[in-house]
Amino acid sequence: MPENVSGKTAKTEWTVHNELIVLSCQEYLQKLKTIRRCDVARPPISECFWALVGSFVGIGVVTYLSFIQGIPVVVASLGASACLIYGVPAAPFAQPRNAIAGHLLSAVVGVCVYQLAGAYWYTAAFSVGLAVAIMVGTRTVHPPAGATALIAVLTQQNWLFVLLPVGVGIGILVCIGLIVNNLAVKRKYPTYWW
Repeated sequence: MPENVSGKTAKTEWTVHNELIVLSCQEYLQKLKTIRRCDVARPPISECFWALVGSFVGIGVVTYLSFIQGIPVVVASLGASACLIYGVPAAPFAQPRNAIAGHLLSAVVGVCVYQLAGAYWYTAAFSVGLAVAIMVGTRTVHPPAGATALIAVLTQQNWLFVLLPVGVGIGILVCIGLIVNNLAVKRKYPTYWW
């Protein structure tokens, strides 16, 4: 290829790349603009009531077992799980499959990463990234479970962490969800099991 043609081709590619970057930035910024407001309807007061009752009972049981009985079944990410299981029980992320498998997989990932690589900022970040990727790949996404992987690394957990507090804790929340969410006339939990 002649020198001038080669130089022209390189310049054209640079220009094209430059334009793609600018266009991508413009398109990216356009995605951040919205013209609508939240279209989620305000729930009836009964939904708020059942969310309160479920969350109170579910978290009450796990914290009672931890504080009073000395059985370690509470982990901070369970508070966010309660929000989903009792606040939006029909949501896919709130279903037993997602809640249980998401937490257990994330706990395994977090403990494994800590045991193999230690507790550092990058291992904590990697544990969350890997847990999210595994949940997405297994169709068991439960957003609070990402925090379970993080907690396992930051608090330097061993393999018991997977069973106690994570497995037992999320099991208790799901069982209470099965009871409380089905007491309400307009609620059904679960939408699916597996």
